[in-house]
Amino acid sequence: MTELAPTLATSPEPTVEGFAAQYLRSLTYTQGTTMELASPNDKYQALADTARAYLMDRWNRTRSRQQHRGARGVAYLSAEYLLGRQLDNALLSCGLTDIARDAMASLGLNIDDLRALEPEPGLGNGGLGRLAACFIDSLATLSIPAIGYGIRYEYGIFRQTWVDGRQVEEADNWLDNGSPWEVARPDQVQIVNFGGRVEHDGDKATWIPEFSVRAIPFNYMVPGYQNGRVNTLRLWSARATKEFDLQIFNNGDYVDAVRARTFAENITKVLYPEDSTPQGKELRLQQQYFFVSASLYDFIDRLMGEGVEPSTLPDRVTFQLNDTHPVIGIPELMRILVDERGFTWDDAWDITQRSFAYTCHTLLPEALEVWPVALMEKLLPRHMEIIYRINEQFLTQVRAKYGNDEMLIRRMSIIAEYPERAVRMAHLAAVGTRAINGVAELHSQLLREKVFHDFAELNPEKFTNVTNGITPRRFLSLSNPSLSGLITEAIGDGWITDLSQLSRLEPLADDADFRRRVRDIKSANKQKLVGFLKERDGVDLEAGSMFDVMIKRMHEYKRQMLKVLHVVSMYDDLKSGRVSPDDMLHRTVVFGAKAAPGYVMAKEIIALIKHVEAVVNAHPVASRALRISFPANYNVTVAETLIPAADLSEQISLAGQEASGTGNMKFALNGALTIGTDDGANVEIRKLVGDDNFFLFGMNEPEVSALRDSGYNPQSFYEGNETLRRAMELIASGEFSDGNRQMFESIVSNLLYEDRFMVLADFESYLTQQAAVEAYYRDQEAWSRSAILNIARTGFFSSDRSIQDYLDRIWFAPAVEIPA
Repeated sequence: MTELAPTLATSPEPTVEGFAAQYLRSLTYTQGTTMELASPNDKYQALADTARAYLMDRWNRTRSRQQHRGARGVAYLSAEYLLGRQLDNALLSCGLTDIARDAMASLGLNIDDLRALEPEPGLGNGGLGRLAACFIDSLATLSIPAIGYGIRYEYGIFRQTWVDGRQVEEADNWLDNGSPWEVARPDQVQIVNFGGRVEHDGDKATWIPEFSVRAIPFNYMVPGYQNGRVNTLRLWSARATKEFDLQIFNNGDYVDAVRARTFAENITKVLYPEDSTPQGKELRLQQQYFFVSASLYDFIDRLMGEGVEPSTLPDRVTFQLNDTHPVIGIPELMRILVDERGFTWDDAWDITQRSFAYTCHTLLPEALEVWPVALMEKLLPRHMEIIYRINEQFLTQVRAKYGNDEMLIRRMSIIAEYPERAVRMAHLAAVGTRAINGVAELHSQLLREKVFHDFAELNPEKFTNVTNGITPRRFLSLSNPSLSGLITEAIGDGWITDLSQLSRLEPLADDADFRRRVRDIKSANKQKLVGFLKERDGVDLEAGSMFDVMIKRMHEYKRQMLKVLHVVSMYDDLKSGRVSPDDMLHRTVVFGAKAAPGYVMAKEIIALIKHVEAVVNAHPVASRALRISFPANYNVTVAETLIPAADLSEQISLAGQEASGTGNMKFALNGALTIGTDDGANVEIRKLVGDDNFFLFGMNEPEVSALRDSGYNPQSFYEGNETLRRAMELIASGEFSDGNRQMFESIVSNLLYEDRFMVLADFESYLTQQAAVEAYYRDQEAWSRSAILNIARTGFFSSDRSIQDYLDRIWFAPAVEIPA
């Protein structure tokens, strides 16, 4: 098929003059104001619109070329995308960073003042969402035809604030001033149905839904790095099919007149609504089905092109399921193919299995989603019928191979019978996809051996590993421009799209002048962070201290409690006089984390950290050597300032619990050394950077399993370690709670009598390695050498490499270059 002729519209000139002229056009004709009358938000919006203008022509050419090439591609289905601010990334991708700065200066504007006005999109929470954002960045940079699908959350997950040292959740009003980065397409609406009943006429099933909602798409541009490609992230917003009932309104019932609108819009109000109630569970399932159904219809009816048969779907796309949230797409595609497109069951199942692939991001049983059968039958009755049939067909295959091993059948069934009948979504993914991958070598091994052991025995060819990665564009080029510039000066700029080139820095680890320059950059980054936290939170930190950083989602398995116990033990040493502030290495400990609103223990741990922070920072002796900072509302924007300043990266989860982690990669890439267990991607980081440049502590996974099997007794570790005992007694005494001995009793009791994640068992080993950290940090030449080797040896952890692994092992989608 011949390609469309290029459109007449072209991008503005990529010069200072061209950028300034486009900015003034945007200010005048888009914002409808002048430089004299414009508000600060007007000026930011005009700057964003100007950057977008440089992307728009590339975006149109990308979509046109893909449509007419019929290229095989990837549809990435994810419940969250933690994008970060968009302006800097847009400018970087177009090579306009310096041009934009100079253009704004020529107009008398400071671009940094305008950049600070950009709200961060409330579209994600933690590692899962940030990984999805890195992956769509790399897909575009590698010129892969791809589209991301997700949800446009009106209020994000929540905005974290502190009240009396405790987390309080507020709405994240990130859309208050609109978003210049999204393009609404209400003309491409999809209808999503829920509830009702199923009518059968012979082999034909007809779903009669109880209610429907409209899915309105909002498109975000996803630019590749200076390669002309701009892919699309399509996010769905829920609207009522009938938003306003005029007759009810005229009868005086104003609330009921908009009831349907309120009900529908609740689906996309917040990310991960609290699900401890039946209503919360129902809303979560509604969210997942809503965006998956809209996305499948969108791809089949719009992106495949008119006249293209759904039978060719596996040849055109891989639907990548990012964890279990989008797994409901498997029965949804079956329903579309069988009930609406007239395919036989067997043909539809063949198409479905070959179209989907699944990434598992956890080893925790409670994180593998299950949905009560009763809820599925209420909300998605036809899908429940399809799941029953898939399960029946699958278990017939299992019996044919293994006989009537009833325990095996129960373990492998998609339907769990106890404690309530429920659909195991991870099992459905294992049955209904052609490929399953873990996200680090150890994680993938444990998936095969433990989580999906029976499925891996049945279909070993389905299982593979793709170790996670991070985009160097955001987490080095943008977040650490001084270090990025030094690297480019030393080895050229090819590393930006080929991170393996960082290995060429290794010889410079022995260059004293290069080590000094790396130290100077780290020092400047610390000064920047200290100023940022002083202005933002009013906290005073010591820029000359070692910055010891633990930033990750608050969860017991990530073991923030282990770090707290270490902090309390240092405070105890200083307060008691056992160690003088002049003798202790000065240390600033920074935490960053949000706890799920319904996760009581996680919120208690946050409260303990905040109370320890208040006491330590106010102590006249301890605060001379030890400072704590726990800034509220940790997000990508905070990370971009915090990570480049870190000296020590805390990756201290219990071995065998973390899937991968990507914060560990970001820190190492920016020259921080890691203290960590052999868990997740730590294993691969340690192998690559070398044992001499990594502080390993704690049990490995087989040792954890052996201790658990032998009967773990946390009290024996408490009684056997005086430092640990003093730290826990200090917490229990009310030292950090104004004398209230009950405030943190639940934490102390949990550690003493349960300690599921073996904090006490690893405490002694952790303290031993922390002592090694202190000794090593005092030798700044040696520390700087290790920092440079960490940078040089972490090129493997680029998300570009991760995406290439997916392409080689699962997706098999070729690059499609976009001509200039």
